[in-house]
Amino acid sequence: MAIYHLEAKVITRGTGRSVVAASAYASCSQIYNDYDGIQHDYTRKQGCVYSEILLPPNAPTEWKDRSELWNAVEAAEKSKDSRLARELIVALPIEVGLDEWKSILKKFISEQCVSNGMCADVSIHNTDGHNPHAHILLTVRPLDEKGKWQSKTQKEYLCNRGDKERGFTAAEFKAAQTDGWEKQYQYKVGKKKIYMTPSEAEAQNLERVSKNPKSTRFGRQNPICAEWNSEEQILTFRKAWEEAVNKSLEQKNIDARVDFRSFADRGIDKQPTIHEGVTARIIEQRGGISERCELNRQIRKDNVLLRQLKALVKSLTEAAKETVSVIAEKLEKCREKAIFSLYEFKHNEKLSADIQHDNTVIDLLLSRFTNVKKQISQKSSKAKKLRAEKNGLSAVNVFKRRQLSEQLENLQTEVDELKTEKAVLLSDMKCETEEDLPNIKKQREKNDVSLKNISTRNVQLAEQMKANIDDFKATVADILPENMSAVQEERSNFRDTMKSLWTKIQQKYGYRSNYDLLKFAKDEIDMELGEYTPHIRKSILKDLEQKRRQADEQQRQRKQRDEWER
Repeated sequence: MAIYHLEAKVITRGTGRSVVAASAYASCSQIYNDYDGIQHDYTRKQGCVYSEILLPPNAPTEWKDRSELWNAVEAAEKSKDSRLARELIVALPIEVGLDEWKSILKKFISEQCVSNGMCADVSIHNTDGHNPHAHILLTVRPLDEKGKWQSKTQKEYLCNRGDKERGFTAAEFKAAQTDGWEKQYQYKVGKKKIYMTPSEAEAQNLERVSKNPKSTRFGRQNPICAEWNSEEQILTFRKAWEEAVNKSLEQKNIDARVDFRSFADRGIDKQPTIHEGVTARIIEQRGGISERCELNRQIRKDNVLLRQLKALVKSLTEAAKETVSVIAEKLEKCREKAIFSLYEFKHNEKLSADIQHDNTVIDLLLSRFTNVKKQISQKSSKAKKLRAEKNGLSAVNVFKRRQLSEQLENLQTEVDELKTEKAVLLSDMKCETEEDLPNIKKQREKNDVSLKNISTRNVQLAEQMKANIDDFKATVADILPENMSAVQEERSNFRDTMKSLWTKIQQKYGYRSNYDLLKFAKDEIDMELGEYTPHIRKSILKDLEQKRRQADEQQRQRKQRDEWER
């Protein structure tokens, strides 16, 4: 019967492989490798019944010769661990013949590979009629419109505009330069070398010490290469191969079908067998015992036993499902999970408020620091002009020189005050020097990521809490009236909520654990589940209202403190 198999490999020099050798093996031919001077001869190998090169329109026509194609690939790669090609090995359906295999492969390769710019070398192997399969070799470096190899990576320059830093390729920088983005170079500031833009350095009369602009370590991957190397591309190949095979079988009115999903994704709870291979089957045919075949026989026995055990467990589970003890335990677990979810939700809300406050303080300090730095630069520039004007005056202009001296003295006083404020701002931001400012900006970015993660997590927690509450209420609704007293009595045997929850919370949150918040979460959930009498409910609501007022007062005081700091 038809089976699904698609194996994706990468042929790389890092593992000692050669794409010329892989092509010669798949096509059972002889090819000389210009890169290492090795002749790869597989002409005595049996089983290749068809092979062909499929090229995109912009590829050179001489690449129809696989020797030309794969030697061109080897020549384009200079690194000793370069990725040379991708190999797909697919199982062919035994229900159809060679002509249909060709049709399936050509359609699959044309739509999924060649149309995207890949060059493909396909060979069909059918040695004994029991394991027909195809080897598909694909290029991993894209071609440009003229049929020349593109680069796999591009140099990415880290440019600056104001307080923002962003990466651009050489082509992107030409457009970004008109928007005010500048490359960063190393300048000597005292005994240190600091990256900054030419405009910033010119304002401080600094000397450039390097001609190389600041850039990322590994550059930016070609977006086409990134797409070809992604997991999504492999999943696309797997799904497309399933559709190609099934469509062919359907056209031939054959009932067999293949599925690219794993047993787990298909909901099949059994252990898959392993690939045996032709060598293992030859050993079995000659009367020997292959380890792979023996392992598959044991897997099949284990799967039969697993089905029997599942049937037994299911019957026992159904019998125990409606017992009083199971119902009571389920109710307590739903209640405990709901309380824990609400605690984490409220904890995250407080944490989010603290992070937002930190972000506000960071923004205020950075904004003020930028303003102070700008003022220092402006006043220093003005002082420089006044000093030049004073030096240009003759000695007889006593009054003008005195006036300029007073202005210079006032400017120097203002600059000194601004430098003092700048030092205070750096201290407030816990920075020893201005070089440490990127750490503050990185912390700000991390805070934004944390806020986003907290928001996403709270959505999940709200859904979990609602699911547990709904499950609790649905279970209570299904309890027979005559069993209600027994279930409530049995619940006391499982209830140790506060102690067990507090232990879990301490394990997760450590010193940030809050017992009052746990009590609040417990009271809230118990009220939602209808676990309190009206008198107790009224008392709890009063306590909750008092806690809300205290929280509002704390928030008001925090706002006043923030306004005062601003």
